[in-house]
Amino acid sequence: MSISPIQFFRQVKQEAKKVTWPTRKEVIPTCTMVIVLVAIATAFFFAVDMVLGWGVDKILQLG
Repeated sequence: MSISPIQFFRQVKQEAKKVTWPTRKEVIPTCTMVIVLVAIATAFFFAVDMVLGWGVDKILQLG
């Protein structure tokens, strides 16, 4: 069953009206949490990269 483009866009408009956007009170803590977790992940992967790089460097110096 296919619907006409006009019906499709009407349905899209109806569904878009049902969307609820988060309030500023909800967005600020969520964004803060994301930024903090990204910083923690960045520090972790930087440290792992440095340790592995140091290890590989030491292994290559043996040869």
